[in-house]
Amino acid sequence: MELSQRVQSIKESPTLAVTARAAKLKAEGRDIIGLGAGEPDFDTPQHIKDAAKKAIDQGFTKYTPVAGIPGLKKAIVAKFKNENGFDYTDKEVIVGVGGKQCIFNLALAVLNPGDEVIVPAPYWVSYADIALVAGAKPIIIECGIEQGFKLTAAQLEAAITPKTKLFMINSPSNPTGAVYTLEELKALGEVLKKHPHILVATDDMYEHVNLTGDQFYNILNATPELKDRCIVLNGVSKAYSMTGWRIGYAAGPAKIIKAMEILQSQSTSNPTSISQVAAQAALEGPQECITPMLDAFRERHEYVVNRFNTIKGLKCIKAGGAFYAFPDAREAIANLHQAGKIPEATDMALSEYLLEKVGVAVVPGSAFGAEGYFRISFATSMDNLRNALDRIAQALS
Repeated sequence: MELSQRVQSIKESPTLAVTARAAKLKAEGRDIIGLGAGEPDFDTPQHIKDAAKKAIDQGFTKYTPVAGIPGLKKAIVAKFKNENGFDYTDKEVIVGVGGKQCIFNLALAVLNPGDEVIVPAPYWVSYADIALVAGAKPIIIECGIEQGFKLTAAQLEAAITPKTKLFMINSPSNPTGAVYTLEELKALGEVLKKHPHILVATDDMYEHVNLTGDQFYNILNATPELKDRCIVLNGVSKAYSMTGWRIGYAAGPAKIIKAMEILQSQSTSNPTSISQVAAQAALEGPQECITPMLDAFRERHEYVVNRFNTIKGLKCIKAGGAFYAFPDAREAIANLHQAGKIPEATDMALSEYLLEKVGVAVVPGSAFGAEGYFRISFATSMDNLRNALDRIAQALS
């Protein structure tokens, strides 16, 4: 049986694959520390769970409007107004089955075969593959550790062609934790203002996982003139430890949001009714529940970055947000290959070596478009992190 060219053009999500493999080895009795999963190790706050339980008890278990229940859409509109200074109506907002579905629907709604999508690398694993599913061509721009993993205005300008349809920006970044400053966003915005045919998608999923305490800005704060062609993507997964609840949302021009709704009506229909009530409680309820999580992430971040920089062959810079470290392992890879410990001088070979030799599961940088690096999530206990980094140090010594 011949599978479609569409599915053959993409690969399984590497982060999910690494997590699944680590879980399988663990189930077989191996002593494995999994640092692949991109989800907080905290429980969903109690008031959010209580709202969901109440919804079940009250029988809120039927279909809802495809684009989201009115209460949740109202909460999203208020969130954008109060936290970001953006004015949207309910017709300019959609709720999806996680942030990934919102990005998927956006790509299918606006991209045609032959269109180009500019994706700065390192990038979240799904951006390029989602563009491919939509028939478009991802244009990957390398932004290494030397430039803080951030795209420059000059790089953006050089990548734009008449075929460019969409520009993806993710800040704070998965996998690097890089956060663009207001000035850096203004510089990118000035370039985009010169090219009115380009849509902009800003993925702000890690907005509240703020490691520095600095004010959060996205590209619309820097360049409000882009509003009529900008789609703002966000969700409750990371800020409220609600990954499994599968609620993301997007705001943008009504015409694009409506197109995304039509696509959603033919795929999943509405997001889970109970999860929508929980997400509304998350957005409207007390926000102090985020503080203990941030305190823990900041402590772990400090430890992980400092420790990586003591390990031979690794170099790691501080992140501004999210809960990942993305060390440059090119020297370590070269050393291991030269010593005959890995068969090829690649980050994939390094990841295999760490898993087999010392039982630590990391995601190779090539999964994010950045060969020679690897990502760990520090959304796990300090004990796990100390143990894992001791093992990595031992494996690279």
